[in-house]
Amino acid sequence: HLAGVAFEDTWDKILPMNIEGCYNVFEAARRQGVQRVVFASSNHAVGFHRRQRFIDDTVQPRPDSRYGVSKVFGEAVGRLYADKYGLSVACMRIGTFRTPDCPRESRQLLSWISHRDMVQLARRCIDHPEYHFVVIYGVSNNLRNRWDNSNVAFLGYRPEDDSEKFAADILAEGKREDEIAAQFHGGFFCPMEFVGSTDRIE
Repeated sequence: HLAGVAFEDTWDKILPMNIEGCYNVFEAARRQGVQRVVFASSNHAVGFHRRQRFIDDTVQPRPDSRYGVSKVFGEAVGRLYADKYGLSVACMRIGTFRTPDCPRESRQLLSWISHRDMVQLARRCIDHPEYHFVVIYGVSNNLRNRWDNSNVAFLGYRPEDDSEKFAADILAEGKREDEIAAQFHGGFFCPMEFVGSTDRIE
């Protein structure tokens, strides 16, 4: 399930596509006897975790935006439909997937996933013979990666690309991340509308 608003927006825009639409996909799958749903979640479901920490599939939801909230919702619906209705569900917390196929700023050196790695990840989630419910980070084999997929290594996802080959050019531009963005996994989503205190976000 890839359809939906793919960026931060107002709740009126998020609600019909990312909440109601997501629920409808899972419910339609149940009614039609579909055995597996692969859901395009996002790293923004856990974007307010501190960046200095490595995080895996067991961390608590910590959305950085209304968009991130919608992805937490999708993961929760996926868990419900796996547990209650027996669907096999994979939630891919996708990092930075973009065209052209390269990172464009420093934070993306950790979050980038190449096109061929994204294809491999989707195929592993679709084709693996048996799993109940999994959460996996959609990220390439980046030297600067902070997301741990070891708990779902059984899926066989083995990313081939590394953002480091772009690092020298990106860092040479001298662009600095926003002070708030640089503290969290969610990057530039975190300072949007931010009026809180980062000292209170452990």
